Amino acid sequence: QVQLVESGGGLVQAGGSLRLSCAASGRTFSSYTMGWFRQAPGKEREFVARFSRSGGTTHYADSVKGRFTISRDNAKNTVYLQMTSLKPEDTAVYYCAASIPAYSGSLYYPDSYSYWGQGTQVTVSS
Repeated sequence: QVQLVESGGGLVQAGGSLRLSCAASGRTFSSYTMGWFRQAPGKEREFVARFSRSGGTTHYADSVKGRFTISRDNAKNTVYLQMTSLKPEDTAVYYCAASIPAYSGSLYYPDSYSYWGQGTQVTVSS
């Protein structure tokens, strides 16, 4: 089992940057596929970024490609989301998620992930 705790959200002006952190518990953290999702008011939760199952590559939503970077430090059991050139439309609650090693389906959907953090609010003002 994995427990996830996000931090680093806040209020930032358009064009600014934030780095979100996701601290995970559990000795097998490195075996989980990690991803970030976000949910804006009145909208469904959407994919933002993730690692491949091997952890060797990263994948991004088109809306954040070139602006956001996902990374992880397995020694610290932490996943990061560096967000730059933020836009008002990036405003949402951001969630960290973990998919179990045995899962073989698509990793672009919330249902693919078994464990979730509580979320951290990111607000971008214009």
